[in-house]
This record gives sequence, structure tokens and C-alpha cells, in this order.
Amino acid sequence: MARLRDRLPAGGGLRDEDWAGRHRLLTVLLAVVMVILTVFGALQGDEAAYALLLTDGLVLPALAAAVRLRNRRLRSVSVALGFTVACGGFVALCGGLTESHFSFFIVVAALALYRDWAPFGAFLVATTLHHGVFGTLVSDHTYDHNSAMAHPLVWALLHGAAVLFAAGFQVIQWGLTEAEEKRAQENLQESQAQLSVAFDETPVPMAMIAPDGLLLRTNAAYREWLGLPHELPAGFTVQQLPIVPVDNEGADLLHTLTEYTEPVTLTRQYRRAADGSLMWVQIHSTGLYDRRGRLQLIFVHCLDVTATRDHEAELRRQVRHDSLTGLLSRKAFENDLALLLSENPEPVSVIYLDVDRFKSINDGSGHTTGDDVLRALAVRLTQVVPAGALIARLGGDEFVVALPGPAGTGLRVGNSILAALAEPLRFGDGELPVSVSLGVTTAFGDASTDDVVLAADTAMYAAKRGGGNRLQVFTDDLRVPVQERIAAEARLRRALADDPRRSLPLWFQPVVSTVTGQIVGAEALVRMRSPEGDILGPGQFIGAAEETGLIVPLGEHVLRSAVDHLLHWSDRLGYVSVNVSPRQLAEPEFVPMVAGILAALPYFDPSRLVLEITETALLSSTVDVSERLAALKQLGVRIALDDFGTGYSSLTWLKSLPADIVKLDRSFVAGLADDPRKSSIISAVLWLARSLGMSTIAEGVEEFADWSALQAAGCPAVQGYFFSKPLPGAEFDRMLRDGKMIISSGGVHLNETTGTVLAG
Repeated sequence: MARLRDRLPAGGGLRDEDWAGRHRLLTVLLAVVMVILTVFGALQGDEAAYALLLTDGLVLPALAAAVRLRNRRLRSVSVALGFTVACGGFVALCGGLTESHFSFFIVVAALALYRDWAPFGAFLVATTLHHGVFGTLVSDHTYDHNSAMAHPLVWALLHGAAVLFAAGFQVIQWGLTEAEEKRAQENLQESQAQLSVAFDETPVPMAMIAPDGLLLRTNAAYREWLGLPHELPAGFTVQQLPIVPVDNEGADLLHTLTEYTEPVTLTRQYRRAADGSLMWVQIHSTGLYDRRGRLQLIFVHCLDVTATRDHEAELRRQVRHDSLTGLLSRKAFENDLALLLSENPEPVSVIYLDVDRFKSINDGSGHTTGDDVLRALAVRLTQVVPAGALIARLGGDEFVVALPGPAGTGLRVGNSILAALAEPLRFGDGELPVSVSLGVTTAFGDASTDDVVLAADTAMYAAKRGGGNRLQVFTDDLRVPVQERIAAEARLRRALADDPRRSLPLWFQPVVSTVTGQIVGAEALVRMRSPEGDILGPGQFIGAAEETGLIVPLGEHVLRSAVDHLLHWSDRLGYVSVNVSPRQLAEPEFVPMVAGILAALPYFDPSRLVLEITETALLSSTVDVSERLAALKQLGVRIALDDFGTGYSSLTWLKSLPADIVKLDRSFVAGLADDPRKSSIISAVLWLARSLGMSTIAEGVEEFADWSALQAAGCPAVQGYFFSKPLPGAEFDRMLRDGKMIISSGGVHLNETTGTVLAG
């Protein structure tokens, strides 16, 4: 019996709303059946009146009980009994017609909807009793054949068995359905358990919210994130969360989420009620809807993206602001200046600043001090310029200020900046006097930002060329030097791209021995040949080469060409000297480049190549000059210290550098014969050079008297226009072939016969 009970369906199990729906259907169906029976009975005439009254009289109380009773099982039994009466009445009205008994089988299937043994069993018992009792009492209204009328109980049992068998299949179907539902329920419970674990244990804050804002469920991460208790009070809503929206969008978030029918991601900023801290929250929301499209709940998971937003804000700040000073960056300044020009009806003044001799600050006090100076200067600028002005550091030691205002505003603010910088800049425990060069220009709405900044920059360079610590207002005349530099750069680039031997030829100025009058060497000087064939002096392109870095490829060309000329002249010329710029000397590849040239000429004497370094180059170089020159000396080339005496520490360089030749600057040579002080200085330098094992060349000799004085002082060699101006290679080649210098008070000419040196 226990095994049988376990195999039979348990019954029940329907949810209240499901049971109510099925009960309502069967109740309405019973009422419809009663109406149909009433109509059918009325059509039968007076003979059916008693059966009709009896049927309606019993069905009506069953309907009333099905509607009025509270107990679910009693209501379903009432429906079952009502259907039993209706089926019995139908059989009676049909005069016991066999086919009318089919109605009992139909009701068996209908009552199976309850999935409950009580109405099912009540109908089976009532059906058997009906066939037995009424088959005995009124057999002619229950059966329509003689056998059943003669043996009503037997046929009652047969009919009951038939109904029971029909019910059996319903029970089997019922049981199968319950088994399937049980498996589905188990699978559902397993899935729900997995989802519950995933929901509760995930580190991402999650919540389920009703459309009215009620918090239906939250996970531990959500409660910990917002500092909520483990068990939320009944009726707790999102409006009671301990966070306050910063803007109006966040205040109406629930309404916003309910408007979306698809998953949506929103980002809002909130303030924590506990400590007032701000946080950015990324909310991923998905609405769950019923079959009618009504919103049931909103599933959200929240990500605290405060760190990400702060990082993005910092990146934007870094893009817009200079990392060293906190001022605007170049890009941000250009964007803001464009807006200022387009949106402001007033003129806009732009002030370009550059720190005077900033490199000396870096080299003398270190880059840390240089950075401190830039930061202190930024602070001083923000204190001086009016509020609302744009202040930016463009890079290095260059700053720019832009501000709207009537004409003269830029000049007034620029003078205020100069006045403010009359006081030393203070930083840390120290202070340092700093001066700046300023360029000022005024622009209007249709001006290009690039043109405006370039104009202010041009004016600033004019102020710097004027000695610095001053202000220059931009005028169109100031564009001329800039345009000339641009044109010079373009010419130089074309010359380098062309055949440099033709477009950038070398000219040579002889170096003459004061003892023999022979040409002992020459200084190589580069010229430029224009496409029209004109020869341009170095003043028309060397400055552009230095500024643009083209001096590096230009210097390499000069060096290679000078060596080629030396090879051509063989033993007719002792050496050629080549000028080396600070930019070349600072290049890491300079020494390897020289080494490569010499390595390709194994029979060439490297001492015939002299590299001239000016004292200015030594002061402005950013590399270890002594180390770089020592590396060149190891290659066998000689070093000449050019323009000696023009700097502040000439004697220091003379003692510390591995120089072979000292070239006296023309300022010491001009008028030497008439200036005893110059004679004393030159005699001292000659003595010092000899004591250090160096040779000396006097530059800029243009008078016979100076030649005689240098010869008398024992200067080994001289160079200048008195002997020859720089000559193209072909003319210098003829000079070498023709003979020695004949020097007299009447001038210099070549002795083509005796080769002797004559002095008048």
C-alpha cells in the first residue's frame, strides 16, 4: 500500500491564483451546463418537468456552495457534485439514452483540472451511486435496454468501472505531469540556488528594485558598499539609501530606469551621507516584465567608478595643464585662446615671455633649481596678471599670457610683470634674481591663434636681441627677420638636398708663417651658391642652420669636403681648419663621424685636420667638453681655440682644454702697433701658449704695421685680409701653385721666381 501510495499522484500543489482560475472556469462551465439543461428540458414538454426541477434544484445549491464556501476543497467537491447531478439529469431527460452517459466521461476529464483527490473521488462515488440508485428506482430513465433495467446494480458497477478506467488514465496523466513538474521544480530550485549564490556572493553590488522603489533584495556587496544592515527594515526603499544625488539627473534615477525597456547603463555622481565624500556610480539596469509587458522589477548592479573617473579627470588635467607649474599646457592654451578670440568682442592681448639666460641658471645651479625658478615664476605671474586671464607654459622657459581688454591692456600688464620681477624669485630656502624678455601683440576675433602667438613670439625675440629684461610691442617690421630666417632655412634645405659640393662650396683663407712667408694652412669657410649662381655669405644661412639643427649635416659636409681638398693638395698645404659649432659638438654621433672619415683614409695624417672651437661654444655646450675634445684628440686631429680672449674665462679654458692652437681674436690685433697694452697682452698670451706647448695664430691682420708688430713679438702665424680674403677652391689652388708671399708696406704679392719673403 505504501509503494502504491508513493506511485499515485499526491494531488494539490496548485498555487492559489492557479487554482482560483481553474475553479472559476469549472464553476462557469457548470452554470452554463445548467442553463443548457434547463432549455433542453423545457423543450421536452411536461414529461421532463419533474426531472428538470430536480436537476436544477440540486445544481443551484452546488453552484452557490462553489461560490460562497471558503474552504478550497469543499468548493471543488461542490462543483464535482453539481456536475454529477447535471450528468444524471441529462441522462434522465434523454430517457436513459446510452450516448448521454458519455457526459460522465467528459466531466472526469474536466475535474482532473483540480488535481485533487477530493472532487475527483466525490464524482466517482456519486456517479456509481447514481447509476445504482436511479437504475433501480427509475431504470427506464437511467438505461435504455432491458438487461440494464433487469439488473441495474450490475450495470451500475459496469458504468462505475468504465468511469473509473477513464479516471485511471487521467490519474496516470496527472501523475506524469506531477513527476515532470517535480523535476522542473527541482531544476528550478537548483538554478535558483545557483543564481542565489551568484547574486549573494558576487563582489559586485547588486539589488532588485520594485517599480515603486521598494528594495526587494540586495546582496552582501551592495549592503557593505552603502553601509546597510544585513537585514533591511520592511518597506525599505531606494529613497532611504544613505546617498544623495549631486545633480537633478541622479535625483530622478528610478523614474529614468523605469522608462527604459532595454538594458541600460547610466553613470551618476552621489554624495555619501555619512562622510560627505563624492563617488561616481555606474549603474547597469535591466527591467523584468510579465507577459503583458508590465514591469515587475528592476535588476541593477552598481560599479563604484570613482577611481576611474578621478583618473580620467587627472589625465584631462594633465592634458590641459603643465605638470611642472600647473599652468595651462600649449594645447589647452591654443584651444582657449581660439574661444577667447571668437567669443569676446574686445581686443585680446597676448604676452609672450622667455626667461633671460635660463640655460646659465640650469648649468650653474642645476636643473632642480631651474624647475624651482619656473614654478616660482608661474606663481608670480598668477599674482600679477588679472583674474580670468589665460596663463600657459609652452615649454622650457617660455610662458604666454592672453587677456581681453581695450588697446594698451597687454602693454600695461607686461610692464607690471617686468616690475614684479624686479624682486628676486623666492623658492624653498633660496632666492634668485630673474629677468624676462616680453613680446606683446593685440588681436581681434578673426585672427588665427597660430598667427597671434607667432607675432608675440617674434616681438619677444626682438626684446631678447635688444638685451633682454625689456618689453617689445609687435609691429609688421619685426616680421622681416623672421621671414628672412624662414627663407634662409628653405634655401639651406634645398642646398643640402642638391649636390652640396656645388651648392655649398668651400672657400679658403690662407694662414701665413711670419718666419717664412709661406702658406702653412688654411681655414675652410662654407658659402652657398643660389640657383641663380649668386654666392651667399655665411651670415645669410648659418644662423638658420644653428636654429634648425641643419648645422649638423652642414658641418659634416664641410668636414668631408675639407678633407677631400687636403687630399687634392697633398703636400702643398700643411693643414685645413674647420669650424665646429656647439650644436655639432653636442651631437653624440659627432666623434664617431670624424672617426669614420679618418678610418676610410688609412694613409691620411689626421694632424692635418684642425677643428676650431670657439669659447662661446664651450660655454654653451651641454656636454662634457673636455671629454669630447679628448676623444677627438685620440683620433689624431688637432684642436684650435678660436676667438681667444672674447670670453670671460679664456685663461681657464686655455689651461684646462687639450688645445693645440690658440687663435687670437681680431680685437687684440687691430691697431696693435699703436697700442702698447695690446702688445703686452699678446706677448703674455704668446708666452703662456709656448709654455703650454701650443702654437698661436693671430686673426684679422689687415695692416702692415700689425703684421710687423706680430712678427716682432714672435707670433708664429697670422691670418687676415692683409694677405688674402677667403678664396674659392680653384683660386686658392692657383695661389698654392704660384709661390710664396712677398710682403711689404706696399702690400702683398706672390714671388713666382725666387720664392723669398721680402718685407719693406
